[in-house]
Amino acid sequence: MPTHTVTLHRVIRCTADRAWRAFITPAAMAKWLPPHGFTATVHEMDARVGGAWRMSFTNFHSGHSHHFGGRYLELVPGQRLVYTSAFDDPGLPGEMTTTVDITPVFCGVELRVVQQGIPEVIPVQACHLGWQESLTLFTQLVEPEIPG
Repeated sequence: MPTHTVTLHRVIRCTADRAWRAFITPAAMAKWLPPHGFTATVHEMDARVGGAWRMSFTNFHSGHSHHFGGRYLELVPGQRLVYTSAFDDPGLPGEMTTTVDITPVFCGVELRVVQQGIPEVIPVQACHLGWQESLTLFTQLVEPEIPG
């Protein structure tokens, strides 16, 4: 079964810790991960190697939801996450693997995201666009330095 891969790269003005926390905090994931036009609910997040996570996205216009989840394969705080994802919908078969590398740089962090195994029925351009929208929201969450 053929699949797609997307690769994204950003330099973001924040600490590695703040970027890391945005990936392992349920409320943060619900705020930044859903692309424009969607809301998210995190149903489970056990951020440890072997731990499971589950969430759903709901199309704000139609109300249609899709559920998905997976397992954490690798967690190096402030540096790297590797996790699997699979949709509950049998029309979206297979398992995806997402690798996130966070590298401190002089002006913040360099963020690299690689998602592999995207089902062929999902146009790669749509997935890339969704990730771009999500990373815009990610940046808006982690960059502000709001005191206390």
